[in-house]
Amino acid sequence: MSTTDIQDLAAWIDSSPTPFHVVKTASERLLSKGFTQATSFVDLPDSGFMCVDGSVIAWRKGPKGSPFRVMGAHTDSPNLRVHPRPDITNLGWSQLGVEIYGGVLLNSWLDRDLGIAGRVVDSAGRATLFAEHTPLARVPQLAIHLDREVNERGVQLDKQAHMMPVWGTTQRTFSEWLQNVSGVSDIAAFDAHLFDITPAAVLGHDASLFASARLDNQLSCWAAVNGLINSSGDHTSIVVLNDHEEVGSESATGAGGPLLEQIIASINEQDGHGVAASADRMRASYCLSADNAHAIHPNYPERHEPRHAPRINEGPAIKLNGNQRYATSSRGAAFITAVATRVGAPVQTFVTRNNMPCGSTIGPITATRLGIESVDIGVPQLSMHSARELCGVNDVSHLRAIATGFFSV
Repeated sequence: MSTTDIQDLAAWIDSSPTPFHVVKTASERLLSKGFTQATSFVDLPDSGFMCVDGSVIAWRKGPKGSPFRVMGAHTDSPNLRVHPRPDITNLGWSQLGVEIYGGVLLNSWLDRDLGIAGRVVDSAGRATLFAEHTPLARVPQLAIHLDREVNERGVQLDKQAHMMPVWGTTQRTFSEWLQNVSGVSDIAAFDAHLFDITPAAVLGHDASLFASARLDNQLSCWAAVNGLINSSGDHTSIVVLNDHEEVGSESATGAGGPLLEQIIASINEQDGHGVAASADRMRASYCLSADNAHAIHPNYPERHEPRHAPRINEGPAIKLNGNQRYATSSRGAAFITAVATRVGAPVQTFVTRNNMPCGSTIGPITATRLGIESVDIGVPQLSMHSARELCGVNDVSHLRAIATGFFSV
């Protein structure tokens, strides 16, 4: 286990309760390592990055015409998001109206101390981030005395009726609170996300496990940025961290949007490449799509394909699916296995059961839009889409090493 890696990842996640904060955290690290923030696609710096809302893309140019090495991950995680008009006064309780974002494991949000973070936008269009890490809200569970069969039947939650958090007993509007916490009085609109305030932590009698919110997919974001910063190679390296993967990636800042293509087109133009030369360059390039995988669950082994169920702390999993829910081909699998071998990191293989639906990633989207060989990989974890997830500490360092190697070979 690399204690430095775990401490660094924990600091990243704890400071990044929303996609907007992920962008801020990544930007600060890139700036500290000599990358320049760009605001235009014209005349991109040799080492630079661009921020667009909850997404960030960074690059380091190699020799003109050199193949691209692109590593992608996503900044968003399933959560509860505050309604534009959230104030609810009900039976002596002050509550917040929320919208369910993505495939939330609803019961994991019950009886947790929740903070609120996000951004406000004033009437001039200026955005200001805010994050309140103190206990503010809670989604209270119904007592067992009022639902005697809950342990046999399971928790039954209606997203509209049962997931509205309490946040006090006296009347105070959310807009008043938001003005106070953000320091902005002229708020025209806002994005406000609830988050579990429990800090990331190492656990286990052998300190082999790492528990945190938003491991899916900030672990991959952290590894990608560190890999880019600490690598060197004779190609053009790009990290793209997209928002909105958990809801399909179809947005201006999602993987289905134009951000990555625009940066690549700009670099190709600056290198003097026309359409044909740019196509040849893409065929010589690779994309590493990093998104966490399902580790085998000791209490539910029947939910996994028995020969392709990744184990905690035995390396990131190469994700394959013949129906193209993942983009990995045999050529791509061979390539990333060679990279892992070179840096001394183990890898595993993940395939889902035939009788269970398979999730997807940004890998197939990127491969389809760009015509680039893409490989899906991810750290095995438990409790995916829970308010608090679990992975192995060694796998954190393994993915970081593979990211560095990917950009260096």
